Amino acid sequence: MNAVTNLLLYKELSAHDLCGLIANILIEKKWLLTSAESCTGGLIAATCTDLSGSSNWFERGFVTYSNAAKTALLGVDAALIAQYGAVSEPVVRAMASGALAHSHAQVAVAVTGVAGPTGGSADKPVGTVWLGWATPAGVASQHCLFAGDRAAVRAATVHQALAHLLQQLTKDAAC
Repeated sequence: MNAVTNLLLYKELSAHDLCGLIANILIEKKWLLTSAESCTGGLIAATCTDLSGSSNWFERGFVTYSNAAKTALLGVDAALIAQYGAVSEPVVRAMASGALAHSHAQVAVAVTGVAGPTGGSADKPVGTVWLGWATPAGVASQHCLFAGDRAAVRAATVHQALAHLLQQLTKDAAC
């Protein structure tokens, strides 16, 4: 299967099912996962830890909702946030890298965005989300614009973060 086929398949799976598949890969590799979350407020970590035995593969989660928390807990440079804004590719990439640096994990997922209904702008409307992943193969990022209310944006963010993480892990496994 190619990457596009995989992502289409993953869209059909629930976040819970995605976590199960991620868990199997991480356990097999003896790797740990960490999350760095802003707009989801810990929902990725909660989804992962809903699975029994998640302590075997989920190491920790960082909820870094404020800019100060991104800097203090993940080491994101305040100047980077000032230059690009908290909802940006450079910041989410720094969040993913920072989560690895401040944990014992080998894999990280990071998200930052505007869940709404307030907080959007012309440049970054409600539903704008940046996602980032750090694996031994490197750091990847993706921009998404999700539709719906706050709950829908947050749920879509969790699902996309996990689906793309699974894609990254299976791609890494094929190397």
